[in-house]
Amino acid sequence: MFTTATGNPPKVYRVPVPDPAGGPDTSLVYVREPVPGGKAVRFVKWRYVYRPDGTVERSVKWPWSKRNRAGGPDASA
Repeated sequence: MFTTATGNPPKVYRVPVPDPAGGPDTSLVYVREPVPGGKAVRFVKWRYVYRPDGTVERSVKWPWSKRNRAGGPDASA
């Protein structure tokens, strides 16, 4: 099992799938979620849930990771 530097499994798995016809690759996105009904808080069991739309919700919003908005000072024309 792949783990991060903190010893936890990664929050998001992106699995590239090549197109058999030679077109662009697609990505399958799996997001880590806690198993519902866990009894112990310290020992959380995880499962990966498939996201068919490929979106990932970010829980921590760092100030330096903001996207540039149109018309903002860092937006390029």
